Amino acid sequence: MKRITGWILTLALCAGFGLYAATGIAAPRPNIVLIMVDDMGYSDIASYGGDIETPNLDQLAADGLRFSQFYNSARCCPTRASLMTGLFPHQTGIGHMTETPKGLDTHNRGYYGYRGFINKNCVTIAEVLKPAGYHTYMAGKWHLGMHSADRWPLQRGFERFYGITAGASSYLDPQHPRGLLCDNMLVQPEGDDYYTTDAFTDNAITFVEEQEDDKPFFLYLAYTAPHWPLQAKPKDIAKFEGRYMKGWDALRAERHQRQLDMGLLSSDWPLSPRDARAWDDLNAKQKKEMAYRMAVYAAQIYAVDYNIGKLVDVLKRQGKLDNTLILFLTDNGGCAEGGELGGGKYSDINNPAISSNVSYGRAWANASNTPFRRYKHYVHEGGISTPLIAHWPAVISEKRGAITHAPGYLIDVMSTVIDISGAEYPQEVGGKVIHPLEGKSLTPVFETGEREGHEWMYWEHEDNCAVRNGKWKAVQKFSTDKWELYDLDADRTELNNLADAQPERTQRMADKWHAWARTHFVVPKGELKKK
Repeated sequence: MKRITGWILTLALCAGFGLYAATGIAAPRPNIVLIMVDDMGYSDIASYGGDIETPNLDQLAADGLRFSQFYNSARCCPTRASLMTGLFPHQTGIGHMTETPKGLDTHNRGYYGYRGFINKNCVTIAEVLKPAGYHTYMAGKWHLGMHSADRWPLQRGFERFYGITAGASSYLDPQHPRGLLCDNMLVQPEGDDYYTTDAFTDNAITFVEEQEDDKPFFLYLAYTAPHWPLQAKPKDIAKFEGRYMKGWDALRAERHQRQLDMGLLSSDWPLSPRDARAWDDLNAKQKKEMAYRMAVYAAQIYAVDYNIGKLVDVLKRQGKLDNTLILFLTDNGGCAEGGELGGGKYSDINNPAISSNVSYGRAWANASNTPFRRYKHYVHEGGISTPLIAHWPAVISEKRGAITHAPGYLIDVMSTVIDISGAEYPQEVGGKVIHPLEGKSLTPVFETGEREGHEWMYWEHEDNCAVRNGKWKAVQKFSTDKWELYDLDADRTELNNLADAQPERTQRMADKWHAWARTHFVVPKGELKKK
């Protein structure tokens, strides 16, 4: 099929036709499946250099398109807020964190951009697609407000929901206040072999299979895996036991080489320094325990992959796969919470009663984020770089199996959805003014691998600040007032700080960031701590 330009594609889809409109053959509007995993690093899956078997994601990548420079918002709930709305997190009210089971105002800092739940000056993808004739389904982690029902998925445009509203739960026995909702009703996990990753997928499949008409659907499948607590099925853990006794030093080197071999990274970018003690400096007991923590983490990702395979099989069987856009990404970089060697007691791994921070630690997170520096929370590349796999056989044909280096980030997803669905983005809902869209459609990238991207890109989380202009990126860490400057074409692993060598460029970029912050409800640095 001949490639057609993005604006023709948009017009065709708005008229109810797909790419086939160019040949006069009618095609329905696409289904849209958005899959997000939680706290997974850039290099964990095989198609991004990882050693964890992910054959179903590998197949989506082989038949679709991989993005090497796609960005999230460095933390779970700000990312979800931006993903769902096409806005920056602070515009939605979740500039920092959202409500937790501890109470209604846990993270309400008293500022518009820091209320702890998504506000009514934004709309979700579901709220945009539902009036356009789409069915809207969600399974998994919401994390955009939990202590008032008007902040739940069904009140924000979704027809069906099965999952949790909190940020984490036990995988094996989720209970109140980190318990399960099914269509606004609190439900109990069923069966002795209950596992959230399976249950989220099974309910998502049920929503799709129970649909009685031919309308297109939007499915948001938001896994908690591989977020702590470390809990996986014994048969899955057995697949990885012993594999990680080689340690994180060997793992990082192997992953980096695979990334170079597949063309994901430039050979000009050296592997960032290890951010932990050397593996050989651990004693035998520490090595055994740390290898097991990583095995459980790997098993969590492995379970996500075979569950995605179950969903893909259903779409194939229904004849819907070719005209379904599937996007797969993660909410932030690998999680260093818990310290160098992980959080929680080793004996609490796979304890069903645990829903807190039993984690794999900073040393393994450093490996998960290969080749980048830093982690979740930070806006250096290790905190905000995510895999993005786009699979849409009806459109992604010329670029099938390719890697695109076109930069993009979360605000672009809503714009893409509107572009391909023909839905209208509202200016006002229920008397509330809706913030204008901030993103740009990714559709041209699906067609050609390129697009005219954002001239400027911005991030802020917990006083970690970043701004990108073309190949240049300025970063400021929460603990300092100094800006760093990097040439990402030459140094995407951010090892050569050029701020002192180029003070004028650094200051210009800092000024640009501050101008953005003032118009996007970002409070001045340090103010949240005073509140």
